[in-house]
Amino acid sequence: DLLSNALVKESGLAIETAIYKGGWPKDPSIFKGAATVVVLSDGGGRHPVVPHLQAVDALAKKGVGIVCIHYGVEVEKGEVGDWFLDWIGGYFEANWSVNPHWTATFAKFPDHPISRGVKPFTINDEWYYHMRFVEGLKGVTPILSDLPPASTLKRRDGPRSGNPAVRKAVSNGEPQHVGWAYERSGGGRGFGFTGGHEHKNWKHDGYRTIMLNAILWTAGVEVPKDGVPSKSLTDEDILANLD
Repeated sequence: DLLSNALVKESGLAIETAIYKGGWPKDPSIFKGAATVVVLSDGGGRHPVVPHLQAVDALAKKGVGIVCIHYGVEVEKGEVGDWFLDWIGGYFEANWSVNPHWTATFAKFPDHPISRGVKPFTINDEWYYHMRFVEGLKGVTPILSDLPPASTLKRRDGPRSGNPAVRKAVSNGEPQHVGWAYERSGGGRGFGFTGGHEHKNWKHDGYRTIMLNAILWTAGVEVPKDGVPSKSLTDEDILANLD
C-alpha cells in the first residue's frame, strides 16, 4: 500500500495500480493491460509464482516488467530458477546465496534511471547476497552493491547461512549485488531487490525511491530526472497496514 499510494497519489504521474493480497490472484484479468508486476511474497517451494510459471512467462514475453522483493527473489534451483534468470536476471539459490542481517553502505550508483534522485545511504536489513545471476551478468546492471562484513558469515554452513563459494567471494573482496536491473534479450525488464525484511526501512527516502523508480522503469515509463517524488513517511504510516 505504501508504494502504491506513492505512485498513484503522490508522484504526480498518470499511473494506475492494483493490489492483490493473499497469494496468486484468483481472477487472472487483474493482469490485463499490466505494464509491470511487483511480487512481495513467500519464496522457495511456497512461492506463489511456482504453479503459474507459464502464465508469468507469457507476460514476460509480452514485455511486461517483473519486480521481485525480498523472499520473493528466492525460488528452487532448476526449472523455476531458470525461469527467474530469464525474467529478472537473478535469484536467491539455496546453498549458494545467504540471508544475514547486516548494515550495507551504498556509496555510489550507476548512471541508470533507477538511481535517479538517490544519494548514498547506509541501512540495516536482511540483505540477501551472493545471488545466482545470469552468466557474465549479461543484461544485468547492479544498482545496490556493497562488500558484506565477514561477520555475516559466522554462521555454520547451511542452505541459507554459508557455503565455501560465498566465503571465498567475500574474502576476495567481491562486492555483492543486492539490487539489480535486468534487460531481457527478448524485450522487457526486471528488477530484483533483496532487502524489504525491515518494513520500517520504507521510511528512508533513498530506499523507497529506488523501488519506486524500479517499478516505473520495469513498466517502461520514463523515470523523472530527480526520481519518483513521494512524501516522507511517519511511524503511523509505517504501522497503518501491517497484518
